[in-house]
Amino acid sequence: MTSVSVRIRAGKWLSAAALAVALSGCGNGGGAGFFSNEEIPLETYTPLQIFERGEFELERRRPDDAAFYFGEIERLYPYSDLAKRALIMQAYSYHQDRDYENSRSAAQRFIDFYPDDDDAAYAQYLLALSYYDQIDDVGRDQGLTFQALQSLRQVIERYPDSEYAKSSILKFDLAFDHLAGKEMEIGRYYLKREHYPAAINRFRVVVEDFQTTTHTAEALHRLVEAYLSLGLTDEAQSAGAILGYNFQSTEWYKASYALLTGVGLEPKVRGNNWLAQVYRQMIQGKWL
Repeated sequence: MTSVSVRIRAGKWLSAAALAVALSGCGNGGGAGFFSNEEIPLETYTPLQIFERGEFELERRRPDDAAFYFGEIERLYPYSDLAKRALIMQAYSYHQDRDYENSRSAAQRFIDFYPDDDDAAYAQYLLALSYYDQIDDVGRDQGLTFQALQSLRQVIERYPDSEYAKSSILKFDLAFDHLAGKEMEIGRYYLKREHYPAAINRFRVVVEDFQTTTHTAEALHRLVEAYLSLGLTDEAQSAGAILGYNFQSTEWYKASYALLTGVGLEPKVRGNNWLAQVYRQMIQGKWL
């Protein structure tokens, strides 16, 4: 999953005028300024001048340097009017630099210090993105996916009317689908090696806990395969019945139908197994 492009809410503070001031030596800094070879202690500059330097570094795509300057405002002028703005910009700069740990730290500090600020929702969103943007491989450990889900849920629940809620819902669904994909990957691994009970456990998790994802149809088909291999025909037929009820037009149902009919069976609920219970719940409108 590629890194998500973030619109800088804090970018409302960026302006051509501010950049021009920075390029001219940061206003009252004189001719030496930030852009000369002369070393001048950072403490001699105003918060605005340092902030403008951070903006300039972002403009020339050096987010690591930008994060440094925004952080210096917090260190040198913690009670200035720009300290709050600098903190959210530092979180953004770290995120742009893919320094997700420091981005989370800065975003969390903003939330802790300014929980009622208009940009608290954006800080929470940045925090969630610092996890979400690392979900790039189904084969990796999924701890980051769980953390992304938790953080995205906080954006949705705490700031439902914010402009970040809708995006968080979409990303939540994608992360949820990602977890189901991990279960499917492990299930296929076991199925290929004929470890049928272990495979069934994984596919069952998808059917019961991730039924709204894109992996449900395949999980049901794999259950048909695994149960038939174990000679558990009631379960195989029940899985086929659920598949036919919900995903009849898919390739997975066609494959399951061929497997079942090939051994003289049909997609039909039989017995009182867990799949039969799922089917009854579904018919009653309590599932899917």
